[in-house]
Amino acid sequence: MRRDVFQAIADPVRRDIIELLSKEDMTVNEVAENFEISRPAISKHLKILNECEVIHIKKDGRARICTIVPKQLMTVADWLEKYRKLWDNKLDNFENYLEELKRKNQ
Repeated sequence: MRRDVFQAIADPVRRDIIELLSKEDMTVNEVAENFEISRPAISKHLKILNECEVIHIKKDGRARICTIVPKQLMTVADWLEKYRKLWDNKLDNFENYLEELKRKNQ
């Protein structure tokens, strides 16, 4: 199955994992300690994030270290940027409309 970055961020647990790993690299166990779900469930989320190339997991002896790959998240940032501009324009238009109403009522 081909996965992409949007699948990675689709789940709130995965978004929380991304947030954690954005601050520091962690072992799988350290990641799991931050959640009230089972370790196998965390491992499944980490596997999806790894398949989406949002994180990299490397073995260090018996530990598996999870590192974020922020470059992959740029796809999401680029996609969202289009909609940010759209909303900025709509908010600007609304602000102009309110200013016009204010002038008319003075």
